[in-house]
Amino acid sequence: MSELLGIGKESRKRLRNILIETQGTITVEQASQTLSLPLDKTARLLSRWTKQGWLRRVRRGLYVPVPLEAASPEIAIEDPWLIADSLFNPCYIGGWSAAEYWDLTEQIFNAIVVLTTTKPRKRKQAIAGINFFLKTVASDRLFGTKTVWRERIKVQVSDPGRTIIDFLDDPRLGGGIRPCYDIIVNYLNSDNKDLNLLLKYAERLGNGAVFKRMGYLIEGVLPEEKEFLTECLARIKKGKSKLDPALSAERLVTKWQLWVPNSWKEGK
Repeated sequence: MSELLGIGKESRKRLRNILIETQGTITVEQASQTLSLPLDKTARLLSRWTKQGWLRRVRRGLYVPVPLEAASPEIAIEDPWLIADSLFNPCYIGGWSAAEYWDLTEQIFNAIVVLTTTKPRKRKQAIAGINFFLKTVASDRLFGTKTVWRERIKVQVSDPGRTIIDFLDDPRLGGGIRPCYDIIVNYLNSDNKDLNLLLKYAERLGNGAVFKRMGYLIEGVLPEEKEFLTECLARIKKGKSKLDPALSAERLVTKWQLWVPNSWKEGK
């Protein structure tokens, strides 16, 4: 591993100004504006600091500072959410990553789920040692989020209700319908439970399969919520859906027009 090298007085002043003006990540454009330097000269400056070990290059044109106490620039990124916000904004942290944040699961996942309006070429990406699971969404689907502070930066994360609706829309975001079911049960047993909000979000999302999956799964946990279940039934559209598109399904639950695997017994 390379070691941190010395930095001159003028460079130290410039770097300090950049760190003051930026928040967690540094782009060439931000640094250029802060230093009032041309983009090409700024890019060379950032590249030199990276070689000296004061910055770490995350991706072309994007850097993070190396902590002063670090013995080497080969450090782990302290907060992957900051990288996600810089690379994929407009976006929000969702799926299992949001479930972890809201304490709805104890399962450990090895990637950060990001729902973004950008169109990355690969759904799964590894950047600076961080795994990302990406899903492109329309800009009008950036709702149901909360602003959280990560260091000095505001990052969007799906609120508990939106997290559940995203699972019902696309079970891949929870690692498949079985872990999604466990998270849904935790949600229903938590202070975050809000069935009216789930209906509101599902209507706004506009995927009829969400009402089928939601009604079927919640009926198995809270059969006494008859008014809510009636509302779900009233919003079911024609056609049949699968509980999880990734799984084979042999049994049709006619009430919910939902194909369910034979092995499925309320997630057990």
